[in-house]
Amino acid sequence: MAINKQHLEFFPVDMGTEGWHVPAGYPEGIEQKILAGALDEDAKSGNRTRLLRFAPGVFTTKPFVHDYWEEVYLVSGDLTVGNDENGKGGESFSPNTYACRPPGAYHGPFKSEQGCVLLEIHYYDED
Repeated sequence: MAINKQHLEFFPVDMGTEGWHVPAGYPEGIEQKILAGALDEDAKSGNRTRLLRFAPGVFTTKPFVHDYWEEVYLVSGDLTVGNDENGKGGESFSPNTYACRPPGAYHGPFKSEQGCVLLEIHYYDED
């Protein structure tokens, strides 16, 4: 797999408000910060590393599916997977848990009672 990311040495990551935004299709209260790389979903190319954070009480209502690989590490907080459209039910996970999903895998919906931060790596297969 060809990786095209900028060489970055250790640098402080602003966990405040700078550089965070709600990804397309996500509800308010879920924000991402791109750390490195870029993913072009139209051209089906690229890779990115991002932080994704949930504010307390936020949840999604439908499963997600995408055509790229996704690796997810729960850094802090709580994450529940498989809640219903009202945010009820599902299986709760604590920090230091990990998921690796191939393209086409349905996953979610998601919620966080206390809020959480996820480290995610997304990439397309090499043709």
